[in-house]
Amino acid sequence: MRTNKVCTGASMSLDGYIAGPEETGFDKLFSWYSNGTVRVPTARDDLTFTMSPVSVEAWRGTVERTGALVVGRRLFDLTSGWDGNHPIGCPVVVLTHRVPEDWPHKDAPFTFVTDGIESAVERAKELAGPGRVVTVNGGTIARQCLDARLLDEVWIDLVPVLLGAGTPFFDQLKNVPVELEGPLSMAQGIDVTHLRYRVRYP
Repeated sequence: MRTNKVCTGASMSLDGYIAGPEETGFDKLFSWYSNGTVRVPTARDDLTFTMSPVSVEAWRGTVERTGALVVGRRLFDLTSGWDGNHPIGCPVVVLTHRVPEDWPHKDAPFTFVTDGIESAVERAKELAGPGRVVTVNGGTIARQCLDARLLDEVWIDLVPVLLGAGTPFFDQLKNVPVELEGPLSMAQGIDVTHLRYRVRYP
């Protein structure tokens, strides 16, 4: 079994949400991608960020560490599968109950896994390569990894907004409380604080 770290990251409101009611609030949660002066190209020709220097460093650190992503079907559908090219430019493993029959990007580096979170993470480790991080995205996927004791670190881009309701980063955890060590790092961008924590298992 590969020893790649498994981490999760998200832009999160001060009251703990990664999306507002009925999939709203993304303009607030992701404003830090476009409120700076430094242009940052991505793996997509049609997407360039404009960040503060601090946020650029945080973003580039994530890109350089990440070897593969694990996402759920909900995020995959919301983004239309990033049209087969995630902005980070790495392989993507999609955990789903049903493989989409109409996926138009057959040659894209996307793998569909239907037999559980452990299998999805292990496949992502194989794709990531030695020493690279597997990053899991979406609250449900992060919760499943934490419940299965697969998660090593939590990365939070904390945004000064209160959404009031929506999708929590972590919800309905089985084994609580969960203690985190840190922050391992903290950096203040424009309207965002980048934080890293290590999960402490008993």
